[in-house]
Amino acid sequence: MTENKDVAKACLPCSVGHFSTSATLLNEAVRFKKDGLTSPQVLDDIAGAIGEQNALERIDLTPAKIQILPEWERELAELALEKSRELRHKLESIQSMDELEEIAADTEEFYKKLNREWTTKRLEECPTCKIRAPEEQTEKPNLEQYGRTVAQRRKELLDEIRAGIGS
Repeated sequence: MTENKDVAKACLPCSVGHFSTSATLLNEAVRFKKDGLTSPQVLDDIAGAIGEQNALERIDLTPAKIQILPEWERELAELALEKSRELRHKLESIQSMDELEEIAADTEEFYKKLNREWTTKRLEECPTCKIRAPEEQTEKPNLEQYGRTVAQRRKELLDEIRAGIGS
């Protein structure tokens, strides 16, 4: 059996996963806003998010694991650790559904930024990857032309159907 030496490293993909799961759980809890903060569903979703952040902090981003990362990953790991603690503390002291809604939105926004930054940097740093992050799209799509194309395809499809019915 081959030993994977990367297993002991701090895990940024795992961190992205924990934030993704937390964002999903908190968004789900917000769906039950009308049931209130003490609803079993809301409480269970909050508890699940706290569990995700505990695992991130205590397993994936320990000081010893962060220390051995390359500098660019270390910076992201430390940011993720800081945001995780902040999120966990907010969830442990939450007082209202409005506060939960704000926390859910902030968590999802951070998750997306962390994922984009980690993926982009990973591709830039990979010596064997031929993949590069896409450049920012400067030209806006022509929605008017798209609309015409869709309308034309719809007309062609209707003409085919009519032709099939008539034969």
